[in-house]
Amino acid sequence: MRALIVDDERIARQELRRLLAAHPDLEIAGEAQNAQEALDLISKLTPDVVFLDVQMPGMTGFEMLARLEDVPQIIFTTAYDEYALRAFEVSALDYLLKPVAPARLAAAVAKLKPRSAPPRLEQVFVRDGERCWLVRVADIFLLESEGNYTRVCFKNQRPLIPRSLAALEARLEAAVFFRASRSQIVNLKWVEKVETGPAGNLIITLRTGVTVSASRRQSAALKEALSL
Repeated sequence: MRALIVDDERIARQELRRLLAAHPDLEIAGEAQNAQEALDLISKLTPDVVFLDVQMPGMTGFEMLARLEDVPQIIFTTAYDEYALRAFEVSALDYLLKPVAPARLAAAVAKLKPRSAPPRLEQVFVRDGERCWLVRVADIFLLESEGNYTRVCFKNQRPLIPRSLAALEARLEAAVFFRASRSQIVNLKWVEKVETGPAGNLIITLRTGVTVSASRRQSAALKEALSL
C-alpha cells in the first residue's frame, strides 16, 4: 500500500519515515511539508493512507481534508491530543501522538485496508461549523438535495456539504445508491422494507426508520433493482 507523509516539520517526517521502514508492506510514495503540497500529491499519487499533521501553517490538516473530493484513509499525527479530540469529531482511521511510539504506529498500520480502484468514492470529509467527520460512504443511508448543497445522513447526523447531489451521484456505486427522486438518493443496503403507497409509487423504509417516497418513474426502476 502507498503512503503519503504530510508534516511541516522535516525532522517529524524523517522520524516517521524511519519508523515506517519496519513495515515493508507500506511504500512511502511521497512527502509534503504543507497542506497545499499534499493536495497536489494526493491527486497524483492516489495514496492508500495519509499520515497527516493537524497543525500546519497556512492550512490545517482538517482544512485540507475539506478540499478533497475523495478522502483516503487518514492517520493523524499530532502533538495536540487534547485540542484535536475536543475540537473535532473525526472518524479517522487512527491518530498518533508525537513523538510516535513504534507500538502505536504498528497498531494503526494494522487497521489499514487496500483501497478499491478509483473513481469509486469511499469516504467523504464532512464539516458542520466546528464539527468534522470522515464518513465512510457505506455508513451513509440517505442523501438529500438542498439547492447546490447536499444533506448527508449518517448515524444521527445530518450535516450539509457544499456539493450538489448530481456531483455526488456520479462518484457513487450505482448498484448501491439509488436515486429515489429528484432530491433524494438512498443506500439500498439500508433498506428494511418497500411498500406501495396510495399514489401507486413505492415507499422505502430504511433501517433507521426514515421513509422515502420514490417517484412513480423511479418506482419501476426500484422494482427492477430489488427484483420485486
